[in-house]
Amino acid sequence: MELARLTLDPAFAIGPVDRRLFGSFVEHMGRCVYTGIFEPGHPAADDEGLRGDVVDLVRELGVSLVRYPGGNFVSNYRWEDGVGPVGDRPRRLDLAWRSLESNAFGLNEFMRWSERAGVEPMMAVNLGTRGIAEAAELVEYCNVPDGTAAADLRRKHGVAQPHDVKLWCLGNEMDGPWQIGSMTAHEYGRLATRAGQAMKRVDPSIELVACGSSNADMPTFAAWEATVLELAYDQVDYVSLHHYYDPEKHDEASFRASAVNLDGFVDDVVATADHIRAKLRRSKRINLSLDEWNVWYQSRFTEPEDRGIEDTPALIEDTYTVTDAMVVGNLLISMLRHADRLTVGCLAQLVNVIAPIRTEPGGPAWRQTIFHPFAHTARLARGTVLRAGIQSPTMPTGRYGDVPAVDAVATIDENSGQVVVFAVNRGTEPVALELDLRAFPRVRAGERISIGDDDPAAVNSAAAPDRVCPRTEKMPDLDGGRTTVVLPPVSWHALSFTPEEKM
Repeated sequence: MELARLTLDPAFAIGPVDRRLFGSFVEHMGRCVYTGIFEPGHPAADDEGLRGDVVDLVRELGVSLVRYPGGNFVSNYRWEDGVGPVGDRPRRLDLAWRSLESNAFGLNEFMRWSERAGVEPMMAVNLGTRGIAEAAELVEYCNVPDGTAAADLRRKHGVAQPHDVKLWCLGNEMDGPWQIGSMTAHEYGRLATRAGQAMKRVDPSIELVACGSSNADMPTFAAWEATVLELAYDQVDYVSLHHYYDPEKHDEASFRASAVNLDGFVDDVVATADHIRAKLRRSKRINLSLDEWNVWYQSRFTEPEDRGIEDTPALIEDTYTVTDAMVVGNLLISMLRHADRLTVGCLAQLVNVIAPIRTEPGGPAWRQTIFHPFAHTARLARGTVLRAGIQSPTMPTGRYGDVPAVDAVATIDENSGQVVVFAVNRGTEPVALELDLRAFPRVRAGERISIGDDDPAAVNSAAAPDRVCPRTEKMPDLDGGRTTVVLPPVSWHALSFTPEEKM
């Protein structure tokens, strides 16, 4: 068996764990909203139609923040359609997904759901078919207590207290030709600047996210970020990144090493943002918002133009494997590794649509395989991220060449003293991982939580919702500050070490 070595030291800190890293995404797409989080008449729904079984799973998942209402959907959305008496709301054609939108679930329903689920709302404004006035008015509706037309309209709709939304996206994927109202970087940069200025005039306390490239493979990548930030730098606080990883796009080994791509993507955006900071001679640093990311079998996707108009169609309801769960866990490792600049993350999406949670209309809700590494990382990653020094055997990939089979990062919770190592074996052979924690003389080995299976293609389903579950076991004791664990092929692990006095 090959051997990997991991060394930790509290001196090698990266940055604090921002709870916003563990966000997700609810879009009016497919069955994410309707028969996902919202299904009047379902046995588990409350009197407002919010599915309690889904809320319970969202809380278990540990989601901290949810981006809404899109996504591509937002670029043709009139937020006014989703407020006020439900019976008066118009039925619209959504151009993004060629779906019929009833508007039975809108802004205030989402805010009530967010409160029940215990998540922070992250709103997106339509800069595709609308613009500055509508964006500013939406902030006014959400955040001004009273005494203005929009604030008083909210109060008329039965919401006396402002929603106080702090984080706002200035449109969505405006570089993409698939986006309704897509534009050049210069056009978008100017619009984002003016919309951001107006929105902050309404509420100076809000934070704004500028659209970055839709993915690292866009032909305008980096040039787009540079142009947008040069125009909008003083107005915005974050630049967004979106990236999905398709198991069928490249060879299977390259998919298992998807975090290599995310590492490079984040590094490139940071470098671009810092170049513009230096060029403009600003002291403020722009942070990153990875507000769409996940595994997505995108090569199987049917484009909207190739489908008829439907009412709540079942779109991209991918079923995830053990391999997919390992990749999601590894992407979270990459995100933590960049915690000094990557401070917002949204797993896309939350329910049914490429999601950790699946539901059946009128039926059960269950956890997909990717639910588990996310939930345990969100629960255990606390305090400060530590850089892990790793020596690992390599594995060949078609896209990235030879890459380390073992990848890892760690966190230390200064309040409890707990150290947690998050590790994956991306290879197809077991690896013995030797952990060196001599720099933490007063900790003992705790629990090991693992996701893996003899069948890396194993999945969960409504019929077998617990086919793939985390396994918890006692860690081998430390001997002279060292211990060794075996990482099975294609597996994810959370290895905890607890202060002696806490045992």
